[in-house]
Amino acid sequence: MGSEGSTVIVPRSFRLLEELERGEKGIGDGTVSYGMDDADDVYMQSWTGTIIGPPNTVHEGRIYQLKLFCSHEYPEKPPNVKFQSRINMSCVNQETGVVEPSLFPMLADWHRDYTMENILTQLKKEMTSPQNRKLTQPPEGNDEGRVDPKGLVLRCCIM
Repeated sequence: MGSEGSTVIVPRSFRLLEELERGEKGIGDGTVSYGMDDADDVYMQSWTGTIIGPPNTVHEGRIYQLKLFCSHEYPEKPPNVKFQSRINMSCVNQETGVVEPSLFPMLADWHRDYTMENILTQLKKEMTSPQNRKLTQPPEGNDEGRVDPKGLVLRCCIM
């Protein structure tokens, strides 16, 4: 009864549940992972990703934490992606840690069938590119001295 060439559009919630299940199972060699920030987030908007730096680059041995935010328009629109860990990469804003869509082709040319796994895997691949593999990296740490969008310097301290 269906017409040839018709496509089924999976609802956002089903799509995110599929991604959550895949993220919980682990991806490939284990150097990329992701999951939800808060199990009580019924809209499944806030996610955490981890990338272990690829070998033979300045990123080797480093563990990078990222935040991914999926708006209600996901997967029609890409998630916002931000490194929580300090990193020097050509597609990352050094002040905020935001992956700039205009500098990261996957976000700039987003397709509905792309996933958070694809983003993290592509960012890891980008770490091995000639322009990023040897860039001097900031000291390891999360958000130390990073500026928030309002221009305030953010610092973390444990008391």
